[in-house]
Amino acid sequence: MKKLYTFLMFLGSILPAQARNIPEKKQILPGSSIIYNSLAPKHEVRAVWLTTIGGIDWPHTYSQSPYSAKKQQQELCQILDRLQQAKINTVLIQTRIRGTMIYPSDYEPWDGCLSGFPGKTPGYDALQFAIDECHKRGMELHAWVVTIPVGKWEALGCKSLRKKFPGLIRKIGADGYMNPEDSRTSDYLAGICREITHRYNVDGIHLDYIRYPETWKIKVSRDQGRNYITRIVEKIHNAVKSEKPWVKMSCSPVGKYDDLSRYWSHGWNANTKVCQDAQGWLRDGLMDELFPMMYFRGENFYPFAIDWQEQSHGKIVVPGLGIYFLDPKEGKWKIDDVTPEMYLTRSMGMGYCFFRNKFLLDNKQGILDFTERFNEYPSLVPPMTWASNRQPQQPQALSVRSEKGNVQISWNNPSEYTDGTAIPTPYIYNNVYASRNYPVDVTDARNLIAARHLGNELLLKSEDDDQPLYFAVTSMDGYGIESGATQENSRDFSKKLTAWGAARMLRCDAKNVHLPEIAKKLDTNVFLVETLQGTAVKHLVSEHNLIDISRLSSGTYRLCSINQRGVKHTLGTFYKKKIAEN
Repeated sequence: MKKLYTFLMFLGSILPAQARNIPEKKQILPGSSIIYNSLAPKHEVRAVWLTTIGGIDWPHTYSQSPYSAKKQQQELCQILDRLQQAKINTVLIQTRIRGTMIYPSDYEPWDGCLSGFPGKTPGYDALQFAIDECHKRGMELHAWVVTIPVGKWEALGCKSLRKKFPGLIRKIGADGYMNPEDSRTSDYLAGICREITHRYNVDGIHLDYIRYPETWKIKVSRDQGRNYITRIVEKIHNAVKSEKPWVKMSCSPVGKYDDLSRYWSHGWNANTKVCQDAQGWLRDGLMDELFPMMYFRGENFYPFAIDWQEQSHGKIVVPGLGIYFLDPKEGKWKIDDVTPEMYLTRSMGMGYCFFRNKFLLDNKQGILDFTERFNEYPSLVPPMTWASNRQPQQPQALSVRSEKGNVQISWNNPSEYTDGTAIPTPYIYNNVYASRNYPVDVTDARNLIAARHLGNELLLKSEDDDQPLYFAVTSMDGYGIESGATQENSRDFSKKLTAWGAARMLRCDAKNVHLPEIAKKLDTNVFLVETLQGTAVKHLVSEHNLIDISRLSSGTYRLCSINQRGVKHTLGTFYKKKIAEN
């Protein structure tokens, strides 16, 4: 670890300068992939915590009428639109707040963040609305459940639980906490998470504060304390997975798991201080994903990030980055404290999660601008290969049609896995890829143009470029496992070449026609020059992607390719000037 840490610290010292040189715009590469970016991988978690307590991230208005409910919903849609633009693919929305909910629960009352009045409905199901809007944008939504803290002692959530479970809630200062050593806590929290999973198409259950409070006087041994917390995690895990095994279990542990051999956690760590054995939960299959709260810099960040990655046991670990420190009211961080961490977590295959949404979208010190440049194209969340090895069948009947300046792509979704078992509905998503090479390479992240797309069609604006795009589609189940790729039909590909080529003006001077990039991919160097009426004029051979037309008379011609099977494709039209005109 020492050598790796030293190398990463060196990279961290030089990456901020590189970060400022990220190109502002996407680069189109003729004859290659659509977008060039040598850094971003195809699979990467890009997440935010979206806090609802007190409406500090959302909502900023109350829902007390149909009009104000619509306004509150529009605010969330605007937030999600901006996250989508930054290529964020995972939203952790605070669902259980402090013994209160943002959905109509059989367990606990409404939180007041939505209606302005604790216990009163806002007139709609905020969790369902958030799920639908995230899924429309190709994002995962995880229900963020605050577990042990239940709020102020006399607040609605805490009072309700004290009445329902006498002796369960402990008072520390002005706040109440569920007793992790009481079995009623694990049963109750498992019931809440089962309810959410059963009712909603969530992509994950995200546990927050699944630990002892730091001010709790732990009277049992640390081993016994860890057993109590793990018992809660295990019961929740079993409840969730018995409903929908593809729903991810995750939590946000304290940012340092424990002291390392060469680096001290300064007395604040998950395993020893608050009995949170998060790495053990990954190892034992109780967690699929961790979002450790790594709100640190320098040697308090890098070696501990490496430790999380090395102890991931093949699961997903996503460091939480404390971008709230970019606000001068919260801390004294600079943008160059955060961007190297993003580069380094990406290089380790870990992704990143921002705490929290408001500071990202407020663009503190340019963090949103950087993120939009950093994420040049969409990414997929890593598949849960440890939970399933079944692959969906490929989409069928892929059709690509150009009409009125648009490209319409449609297909039929599969209903079965390749082994013939049924795919649980409605848990089929699709990924759409495009390239100027045929067939489309779906392993190349640069070709991904629509991730986790719902439905079976996509409408795109046509590109006015020097060669057409070709498309491929894969299907994906709730585990994130992709099918094989269904490529655009080769016959349609040939028709596209012909239809595209006839109207394309080729670059030409008095001596040479410059072939379009697509000509490099053809299996011939023999070309036919025709009149616009289709009369053959001359067969010519290309050299260095040029065709010598010096012996042709001035005029307008059509250029076609003829492959080894004698199939002709129109590549474009050119005009040869008279020598005197030059």
